[in-house]
Amino acid sequence: MALKDGNEASTYIIQSQEEEIKRIALELHEGISQNLYSLYTGLGFLETGIEDPHMRSYAKEMATLMERTIQEVRLLSVELYPNTLTTLGLISALKSYSKLYTSTFGILVNFESTGDEIVMSEQKSMAVLRVCQEALINIAKYADATSASIRFTWKEKSVKIQIEDYGKGFDVIKVMKRNHFTGIAAMKERMILAGGKCHVTSKLANGTTVSISLPIQREGEF
Repeated sequence: MALKDGNEASTYIIQSQEEEIKRIALELHEGISQNLYSLYTGLGFLETGIEDPHMRSYAKEMATLMERTIQEVRLLSVELYPNTLTTLGLISALKSYSKLYTSTFGILVNFESTGDEIVMSEQKSMAVLRVCQEALINIAKYADATSASIRFTWKEKSVKIQIEDYGKGFDVIKVMKRNHFTGIAAMKERMILAGGKCHVTSKLANGTTVSISLPIQREGEF
């Protein structure tokens, strides 16, 4: 009973966090991102009227920095809560996120999906999305890789996902003992609460693989 109550409490906390995250993502997209774009276009207009070559070069650098900042804010907004998750489904949301991820970090993401996508509950879809995002962000931070892959394999009542990179890898047991890569623990916890499993394997100089397995109950089934 205690374990069940603990899981219910964790689920409630995560759902509450997701609602707040959704609000912040909307503000980033509708407010801050739009303001930054207005500043970016204003800088471009000012640049055309500057005669001093050094000042024109400086204005151009500032415009380039502003453009990159806009990309990062857009990525953050999509990372926090992609609107396409509820409208177009998990695969579309991840593909959209992967494109922004590549444009921001320069890491190419190869995306594959085998079988027919099954419509999942928002809780399960969000859990998978969060784990994939965490895995990709870890690749950008630590893997020193130029490419990664995400592979979905859909079965009748389950889905398996593999996120792989071809970077420098790490000793999973050692970093977990040192309490590094706390994102790994978060990924595992999210999948447990969604009824699935998450397993991380890595070898030095041979990259890292995050494997997810999740049973799916189709709508209308009991």
